[in-house]
Amino acid sequence: MEKTGLKVLVHASAFFAPFLVPFIVFLIIDDEEVKRLAVQALLFQLVMGALIFLSVLLIVVLIGIPMLIIFGLMTVIIPIIGIVKSLQGETYNYPFVGNWFRA
Repeated sequence: MEKTGLKVLVHASAFFAPFLVPFIVFLIIDDEEVKRLAVQALLFQLVMGALIFLSVLLIVVLIGIPMLIIFGLMTVIIPIIGIVKSLQGETYNYPFVGNWFRA
């Protein structure tokens, strides 16, 4: 149960401390699956931040508006999917960064 709670915390941290919580969980927890998830969550937030920044720059040529909407929605929806999967006891890998890190 503790592992499920930590996974939910890491996913939910996207809404209140997207960088701090995964980093602290990575440093404190010994479970490799939770560490892997913490790194994925952190990398996902960094990638989405970069994509949203790029979208803002591309608003000048109008392509940035749909990109901003899509990436903004992904930043909210993906962590929610992760929370649901964690509560169901399933393993969840973040899109884009799921296989970048193997703890």
